[in-house]
Amino acid sequence: MADIKWTPSLVEAYLAEAADVLSRLPDTRVQGYVNTWPPMVREFWESYGMQDVVLRRPPPSAAAIDRMDEALRWLIWLDPADVRIVWLRASGKRWKEVCWTAGLARAAAHQHWLFALCVIAWKLNGRSPPRNMSKRDLIAKTKATKR
Repeated sequence: MADIKWTPSLVEAYLAEAADVLSRLPDTRVQGYVNTWPPMVREFWESYGMQDVVLRRPPPSAAAIDRMDEALRWLIWLDPADVRIVWLRASGKRWKEVCWTAGLARAAAHQHWLFALCVIAWKLNGRSPPRNMSKRDLIAKTKATKR
């Protein structure tokens, strides 16, 4: 990963993959819970439509889990409010739900999201974002260096 030129769109793709991998991991179960009752065998006409069928995608590969772990470490560089916005967008939530959760207008939430992606891209490229630069200026500077 060291030889990659990181951009906000590439960071976004990695975070979206991390959210997808995290959703495909098996459910956690409480250890020690044991049911001693035998399973009930029902006739077809008794059980048809009793429970919804749950379809799950196959579990992720080991390489995908490693990339997810790496991408989740990036979130510690951000403010908690920005982490929430970035993770909701990576999970595929619509902007309306992101705005409701964050308590921000659409333009402000989008600016926080872009700023967070730019900060991650700067840090992954080995640079530290300037502290005295506004969010808009950092986003504009990142877009200018991308060209």
